[in-house]
Amino acid sequence: MAGEDLALRIEGVHAYYGPSYVLQGVTLDVPAQRVTAIVGRNGVGKTTLINTIMGLVPVTRGRILVGSIDVVGLEAYHRRQLGLALVPQGRRVFGSLTVEEHFHLTKSAPGGLFTRERVLDLFPPLRERLSSLARQLSGGEQMMLSIARALIANPHIMLMDEPTEGLAPLIVGVVHDTVVAMRDAGITVLLVEQNLEFALSLADWIAVMERGAITHVFKREEIGDVEALSDLIIQGGGRPFWEGNDNLSH
Repeated sequence: MAGEDLALRIEGVHAYYGPSYVLQGVTLDVPAQRVTAIVGRNGVGKTTLINTIMGLVPVTRGRILVGSIDVVGLEAYHRRQLGLALVPQGRRVFGSLTVEEHFHLTKSAPGGLFTRERVLDLFPPLRERLSSLARQLSGGEQMMLSIARALIANPHIMLMDEPTEGLAPLIVGVVHDTVVAMRDAGITVLLVEQNLEFALSLADWIAVMERGAITHVFKREEIGDVEALSDLIIQGGGRPFWEGNDNLSH
């Protein structure tokens, strides 16, 4: 990714999920103020990678640099202080708390663009459900709440794990517009996504993951369509991109 300022650099990261050796030398540069999508088959380690970046899975070897700071060994709340936020797979809202109470869980950065009011403007249905418990919300509303909870902290880097999973097309459109608003506001987005059409509609860079490593990194314009990307994923990534394949962008 020559010529790009980097928000996040992952260097040779290894990690286990329980007894399973999942991340096997992941290396990836994430350009600042861009959307980078990680795609790949189920079970290749995409969610583990996102959780490792956020500090929810320990690193056994390698570095994760936020700017110039290696965050390996830092607790998740310290990483939040450095500007990382996570929209986890499965939404993971607190069913016994109201929408309003979720907003109070996160301290909003002073002078941040994404105030409570701005977030509610992005997600109008939440404005009507402020006193509702999260467990009373629809799946789409819960996803809106999960994104809003992360966004109100005004992060520099937003990690999103399968944000369109199980959503109706209308809500997928809302999530799409929200990611665009994040990028326009200068937030770096690292997105794990099974919906290849959604990923290609947003991403500036596409990273393909296979067997616990990033094997290809492409600029969006280097990939023609969903079928081409799907074929690449099905065929397998090939060599990791840091091994000097001149046909890969890195």
